[in-house]
Amino acid sequence: MNKISLLFLALWANTLCIAQSPRQTFQETINEEDLRKHLTYIASDELGGRDTGSEGQKKAADYITNHLTALGISPIVRDQMGKMSFQQKIELYKNGWKESYVVINGKKKVFFNDYFPVGMINIPVEKEIETVFVGYGIQSENSNDYLNKSVKGKAVILIENEPKNKAGKYLSNNTDNSDWIGSPGLKKKQKIAADLGADFVFVVSLADSDQFKTLNAERKAVLSRFNRLAIEKSKPENPSVTSAVPTFIISKNMASEMLGISQKKLEEKIANPESKLKTKKSTIKIKSERGEDTIETANIMGFLEGTDKKDEVIIISAHYDHVGTDDKGRIHNGADDDGSGTCALLELAEAYSKAKASGNGPRRSILFLWVTGEEKGLLGSKYYTDINPIIRLEKTVCDLNIDMIGRIDKKHENNQNYVYLIGSDKLSSELHSISENVNKETINFELDYEFNDPKDPNRFYYRSDHYNFAKNKIPVIFYFTGVHEDYHKPEDDVEKILFTKYSKITQLVFATSWELANRSERIIVDSNKP
Repeated sequence: MNKISLLFLALWANTLCIAQSPRQTFQETINEEDLRKHLTYIASDELGGRDTGSEGQKKAADYITNHLTALGISPIVRDQMGKMSFQQKIELYKNGWKESYVVINGKKKVFFNDYFPVGMINIPVEKEIETVFVGYGIQSENSNDYLNKSVKGKAVILIENEPKNKAGKYLSNNTDNSDWIGSPGLKKKQKIAADLGADFVFVVSLADSDQFKTLNAERKAVLSRFNRLAIEKSKPENPSVTSAVPTFIISKNMASEMLGISQKKLEEKIANPESKLKTKKSTIKIKSERGEDTIETANIMGFLEGTDKKDEVIIISAHYDHVGTDDKGRIHNGADDDGSGTCALLELAEAYSKAKASGNGPRRSILFLWVTGEEKGLLGSKYYTDINPIIRLEKTVCDLNIDMIGRIDKKHENNQNYVYLIGSDKLSSELHSISENVNKETINFELDYEFNDPKDPNRFYYRSDHYNFAKNKIPVIFYFTGVHEDYHKPEDDVEKILFTKYSKITQLVFATSWELANRSERIIVDSNKP
C-alpha cells in the first residue's frame, strides 16, 4: 500500500472518529469540580433551605437564570410585558392560621404551645369574653356541673374526661362505665355547652407538661394537612366541621392562670374531684384567624433549539425547592434533595450549550426544567403539565427527571456504582431498551429497578415530578439513589455528597438524553403499566 493510500485511510479514520465521538466529548465536560462549585452555593446556609416562595429559593432561581444566560441558553417564557424570560411565574395559595392567641391578664399565650384547637376554628376578630369554671362540664341525673351557673355568651373552662368518687365509681352514674371519656365524651360536653349558650370551651388537659408538648406537636401535624400549598384557591372552610362550639385544649398551667388560682390548687381539685374549687372571675381576649396567603414562586426553564427535528422536545427536569428552616431554626440545606438534581441540570445545560456552539447541537430540542413546589405536592410540574405547558405536551418526547442522586442508601452501602431507575418501561419499551443500552456503552452502572415494582410500598413513581408527565402519557425515567439517614433533615449537606458517583450519574443522563435527541425516530408509547 502506497503512502498516499495510507494517508487517506488515516484521514478517513480520523474523520470517522470525530463524527462518532461528540456524545463522549461533551459527556466528559460534566465533572466533579463544576458540580461541587454549583452545589456549594445552592445548598448553602445563605439560601435558607430553599423553601417554596422563600427569598432563598428566589436566590437559587437567580443563580440558575444567570448561569443559563452565560451559557447562551434561550429563555422561552413570555412575561406579562411581552418580554422573554426564564421564569414561569406561579401563584400558590395557602390556607392556615395567621394571628392566633389568648391574652390572660395582659399576657399572651402561644398557639400550639400553651394550647391548641379542636378542629378548624376561625375567629378573625379579637373577642373579649368572660370565663366561667364548670368543673368537668358534666350534666346528668347524678351530677350537674352547670347548676346555678350562667354560661350564655361566656367561655366555659372544664376538665377533660370524668373522675371517680371515693368508692371508685364514676360521678355521673355511680357505675364502672362512663360516657364522658375521650373524644365521644368531649363531643357530649361541647353540645351541652353550646345548648346552654356558651361561646367557647376550654378543656383542661390532664397531661403533664412533657406529654402536653407531645400532644401539641401531634395536633399541629394533623391540622397542618389543611395548610398545604395549592395551585387553586381553596373553598371556604367550615369552622364548625368538628365541633358544636369553638373548643381549645389547654395546659394545666394556662388553666390556672385563667381561673386565677395556683396550679397546685388545680392539681388538688383534680386529685379530689368532689372537693370545691374557689376561682376568680376573669376576662380573656381571644383571636384565632385563618386565612389564605398567596405565595409567589416560579418554574425555571431554558430552551436549546434542535436542528432538523426541533419541534420534538426532550425535557430534563429537577426540582430546586426544599423544605426550608424548621421550628428550631435549623436550616435544611437539601444538598441531595434536590440540590443534586438542580446542579446536575446546570451541568447538562452547559454540556449541551458547548455541543451546539461547536456545531454538534442535538437534532431534537431540549428543555431544561427546574420546577418549584415539589416538596409541597409536585405543584410546579403539575402547573406546567395541567395549566400552562410551554411546550405542547404532544410535542414532548419524554421527561428525564433527576431527584436525589448524590448519596447511597443502606442497601448499597458496599456498592456505589448503582442508580435506581423508575418508570423507564411504564409507557415506552423503546425508552427502557435505549436506557439500558446506553448505560452498557457508557457508565455501566448497576441499574436497580426495585422501586419500579408497582407493589413497592414506597410508591416513588408517584412521588417526584416525572409523574405529572407520566399521567399525561409522556414516557419518563426517574433517576434516584434512594433514601438515606439525612433525608429531610438538617444534616443533608454538601460534605456528604459522593461527587464521583454523582458526576457519573449526571453523565449517564446526558448520554441517554443525547441518544433520545439524535435518533432517527421518536420513541413510541406502546404500553401503560401501573
